[in-house]
Amino acid sequence: MSSRSHSSRDPEKRAHYDARPSNEDPERMVGKISDFEDHEVFRQDADVNFRTVGWPRASVIFLKVIFATGVLSIPVAMASLGAVGGALSVIGWSALNTYTAVIQGDFRNKHPGCHSIADMAREVGGNWAKEITGALFIVAYVLCTGSGILGVSIGLNALSTHAACTVWWSFIATIVVAATASVRKFHQIGWLTWAGFASIFTAVLIVVIAVTTRDRPASAPQTGDYELGYYVIAYPTFAAGMVASCTIFVSSAGTSAFLPVISEMRNPRDYRKALFLCMGIVTAAYLSFSLVVYRWCGTWVASPSLGSAGQTIKMVAYGVGLVGLIVSACLYLHVAAKYCFVRLLRKTRHLQENTWVHWCTWLGLTFGLASISFILAEAIPVFNYLLALTGSICFAPLAITLPGWLWLHDHKAWVKGNALQQMAYWFHVFLIPLGAFFLVGGTYGVILEIIDAYATGLIGAAFSCADNSGSVSSS
Repeated sequence: MSSRSHSSRDPEKRAHYDARPSNEDPERMVGKISDFEDHEVFRQDADVNFRTVGWPRASVIFLKVIFATGVLSIPVAMASLGAVGGALSVIGWSALNTYTAVIQGDFRNKHPGCHSIADMAREVGGNWAKEITGALFIVAYVLCTGSGILGVSIGLNALSTHAACTVWWSFIATIVVAATASVRKFHQIGWLTWAGFASIFTAVLIVVIAVTTRDRPASAPQTGDYELGYYVIAYPTFAAGMVASCTIFVSSAGTSAFLPVISEMRNPRDYRKALFLCMGIVTAAYLSFSLVVYRWCGTWVASPSLGSAGQTIKMVAYGVGLVGLIVSACLYLHVAAKYCFVRLLRKTRHLQENTWVHWCTWLGLTFGLASISFILAEAIPVFNYLLALTGSICFAPLAITLPGWLWLHDHKAWVKGNALQQMAYWFHVFLIPLGAFFLVGGTYGVILEIIDAYATGLIGAAFSCADNSGSVSSS
């Protein structure tokens, strides 16, 4: 018997998987556990054991992956959709993204050899589906890293009152993000996620409280009459509505980043506990924070929203939240690099041994992908447009279409089942064209908005030194 098979039969390790009914034969269950472990990507008896993440720490990692960029962009989206439309959109997308995350996690645990969503796509569609999904996954989290780098550069500009060229601030942000993302294990960056979540949550709370103390929004004219621009129900153009919808959708759609974390959990079957805790907190925070900021700022809300309460509060908020912005970008980059790392070194000794190939591959990926993120952040230097583009191009197929396909793969018989099973079956069929609609319609809307932003001067030239925080002209 191999040492790997023996380790999976150890009583302490079996306890991590004790999810069997009380009447199931223990010896049969041990065999199931062994089979489950034999298909896991990371072995627990290797030189470098990646399987060290408990479900509470996993929930905080999930929180940090999801929370930061979403909470900074949703108030801007509500300015397009109105309070009712925005609130329903937050609730609806959060519920759908939670459900499709359950599908992904359940599928992954039924097929434990899957490390990423690309591996899952191969199970249902073969190698072509794997390669397309893998490309979308890398692009998604490189774009997310770019949005994080952009957010850090805005924060540094705000704190320094634009003391240096914005490109330099972005470059510094990229180096810091790449260095922190180079820590190899999710467990080792776990303490950063606690600090990052506390940091950004506190920063947003400061802004939410501060906007309610002002007579008028900080960006609005400070004398004379002005239009707040708060609407219970709004009627946006197709392009503006799609950008806003994609922005809210993407704020909780990064659940494909949870899958590599499952592979590093001590007990992958605890995934649902971590997921529900994360998404419950995220939905409540998104809804309450964004509605308050939109109610008091209207169309004068800043992007990102940390700048909505004036220059002094902006500096305080970015000072408190800078760690959170860095950690968010770090996690996005880590997820993208870990996917490529496993693709390149899987089934070789270099995956879990401290060799030169191991380290050169890992560091080359983190700094290489960070460089691409830096370029994208400078090419599309508007926070909500970068996020919306990520949602339409990447997360629409990853978080809507593909989960529907995964469910159908494991529930083929339901098409001939009872009435409820048939309804469930066709609901999941509907997810496939729904994702395709947001891929096409969302991308079209975002491109129109970006073209209009360049034409009106909202976006300056790429790699511009201009202040991107509004601090120079803020009062």
